[in-house]
Amino acid sequence: MKQGFCSSRFLPALALGGFLTAVTLPIHSAQSRTDGITFTNSPKVILDEAWQLVNQDYVDGSFNKNDWQAVRKELLSKNYASKEEAYTALRNALKKLQDPYTRFMDPEQFATLTTQTSGELSGVGIRLELNKVTKILTVVEPMPGSPAIKAGIQAGDQILSIDGKTTQTMTVESASALIRGKVGTPVVLRLNRAGSKNFDVTINREVIELATVNYSLKQEGGNKIGYIRLSEFSAHAASQIQKAIKDLDKQQVNAYILDLRGNPGGLLNASIDIARMWLNKGLIVRTVDRGGKDEPITANQTALTQRPLVVLVDGNSASSSEILTGALKDNGRATVVGSTTFGKALVQSVHQLSDGSGLAVTIAHYYTPNGTDISQKGIVPDIQTPLNASQVAALTAKPDLLATQADPQYAQAVRSVTKLLRASRPASQQKPSVTLNGVETSREQAVNKAVK
Repeated sequence: MKQGFCSSRFLPALALGGFLTAVTLPIHSAQSRTDGITFTNSPKVILDEAWQLVNQDYVDGSFNKNDWQAVRKELLSKNYASKEEAYTALRNALKKLQDPYTRFMDPEQFATLTTQTSGELSGVGIRLELNKVTKILTVVEPMPGSPAIKAGIQAGDQILSIDGKTTQTMTVESASALIRGKVGTPVVLRLNRAGSKNFDVTINREVIELATVNYSLKQEGGNKIGYIRLSEFSAHAASQIQKAIKDLDKQQVNAYILDLRGNPGGLLNASIDIARMWLNKGLIVRTVDRGGKDEPITANQTALTQRPLVVLVDGNSASSSEILTGALKDNGRATVVGSTTFGKALVQSVHQLSDGSGLAVTIAHYYTPNGTDISQKGIVPDIQTPLNASQVAALTAKPDLLATQADPQYAQAVRSVTKLLRASRPASQQKPSVTLNGVETSREQAVNKAVK
């Protein structure tokens, strides 16, 4: 599969997502030259780089019926007192496209996006909170295998200072930014631990892989269900899903529930790789660029499991989530449960500009295997299970209720996967069963529960 457009100047990687998570190789450019005009050490360098990218690859060759050459002339004819002023002018120019996914990011925003896309950061591997009672920055947990674990950091440790800077008035975000840094460099944390005197710990920063997958084995009635929740399609999402499937398969699960609710998308390649873990054959997605080039992407006989599958989605399942859901639904590989998805059917390439800022450009439209354009319509689940306001409020207030019988969409997913399991069994293996609290179980188990 060709990974986007490729030229001598720009090497974009395809991306999908509400937050446009993708990065490219950086543009090595100290100046921009076009039509004999040279801009050196000027904010106009960035404006021209961005304009060139849109001019070269934007999916709509009419640029939303704008004279794109005139837009360039207007951008470069002005003098800018600062980069920020030039950034504002560029954002205003991009608004002419009326495409919220083609957007400019300043260096800080682009750095954040890069972290999301890569699925990793440089740090020590701790989750922090501002304790509600003490108002002190506190370690929620050190991540398994992290430098923090190796240094003996424990849940409940209070962080009093970071490299000598007091945390007394720091937010979690500010503290996290200080703790992050270049791989291999040290950070000194002064800690307070119950029963001990205050002490310093020096930790060397390492690359920390961010978890985008949570999974567990759930016993639902007489069935063992492998539950997998994917929060975004980062560069590590596919390997984490692969690990989850293999681990759950070793535990001899009968079926799977893949939860994509709230997943805004991410890397296109990740969604394709994950689709191939469930599908042995069939079309996954089809992309069409502005020149009408049609690129079908198919499964390749690499499925990890053929066990029954239910996919959970909602209105915040977007882009890469919709590609994966569409592939599994249209190929009859999964039953989709939940509420209608977001409806984003566009592909972006994301580029780093020469000052560290970035630009996301819509370069293609995609269609599900059945040829459906889901733009602004979304994917309608096979079994629609919308949540009312009180149910949403209850799950938001108590996230621990997600993926339990108190979660109506999950409960429906369990009923659906139970039906799939029943249908997949030979008649000779069918056992008499009853439904207890919405879950199919054997009569023997139902009697035992009733006796208890």
